[in-house]
Amino acid sequence: MSTPSRPGSLTTRLLVSQVAVSVAMALTMIVVAAIAGPPLFEAHMREAGRDSPDVLAHSEEAFNTAGTLALLIGLLIAATGAIIVSALISRRLRRSLDDLGHAAARISHGDYAQRVEDADSRELASLADSFNTMASQLDSIEASRRRLLTDLAHEIRTPLASMEICVESLEDGAIEPGPQAWQILTSQIERISRLADDLGQVSAAEEGRLNLTLEDTDPNQLAREAVMAAEEGFGRKGVALSVDPAATALMVRVDPGRISQVLGNLLSNALRHTPEGGRVTVRVVAEEAAVNIEVSDTGDGIAAEHLPHLFERFYRADTARDRDSGGTGVGLAISRAIAVAHRGQLTAASEGSGKGSTFSLRLPESAEPSSKQHRTG
Repeated sequence: MSTPSRPGSLTTRLLVSQVAVSVAMALTMIVVAAIAGPPLFEAHMREAGRDSPDVLAHSEEAFNTAGTLALLIGLLIAATGAIIVSALISRRLRRSLDDLGHAAARISHGDYAQRVEDADSRELASLADSFNTMASQLDSIEASRRRLLTDLAHEIRTPLASMEICVESLEDGAIEPGPQAWQILTSQIERISRLADDLGQVSAAEEGRLNLTLEDTDPNQLAREAVMAAEEGFGRKGVALSVDPAATALMVRVDPGRISQVLGNLLSNALRHTPEGGRVTVRVVAEEAAVNIEVSDTGDGIAAEHLPHLFERFYRADTARDRDSGGTGVGLAISRAIAVAHRGQLTAASEGSGKGSTFSLRLPESAEPSSKQHRTG
């Protein structure tokens, strides 16, 4: 089986085409001068009264010789200049494209830190910017992938280690088979199962595989129901919980179950980071063509360097918090993915550590009165 031949160099083709254009132009000028020049010269000589055959023949010969020589010299200089300029332009173009090709090859081998320098033309500079943006995104994705694998391994390793210790203790007779041992094993199995379920949810949401049952819903009612569901936990910890509904009647087109899940995650997160005696407020705010449901707390707050990463899987602003009390670390990632699936947004704001935080769920107002099934993606 014969292998396909590689295409020729782009810069060589450009240079050859430019030389071909120059040659064609020169030949055209020579042909036009040879055809049109002598008759016009003879006509002007006759008008000037120089119609003697000998004078005409001598003058025409001199005109042809001088014209041809001048034309050839001029064309030679012009062609030389055109070739030099074309070669320089082609060389610069080839250097830029070679740099881009080498960088692409490095990235294909895993060197995502590779970047290309800006070129001296607008088109190549735009291409270089796009390439560098792509490389930055790939670098960020690769870093997230490595962090995800590391965190996932830790999440799985911890409950497995607890189960292994429990099983060894049972084998050595350190603990007796009974409710205590079964509780340890069951809790760790549930932990792994919860992690798998959370990862499945966030993957489905981010990949647009969530089935949403959209219907017109009152956001004030969603906020009240979320507060009612969380009141018992807040009461046990001694954290005040209140709801501040919007004064005007509003409707949003959402899946109530999914939005309740988001609000539940936000309230759970707020309770986890708000000490006894603190306060959490759920506020519904009407905006132009949208509704904001804000969950504000007077708790730990969030340092500025953590804000851009809060919605990443397994990211924890408080690294000292253990995994059992801090959840699986994907609740906010799931919540943001659900918000995006509703064509909304989920953002976080804080003035700094110890100054509380506010999570804002922005949802578009309802535009269609009918309910329907909707699959994201």
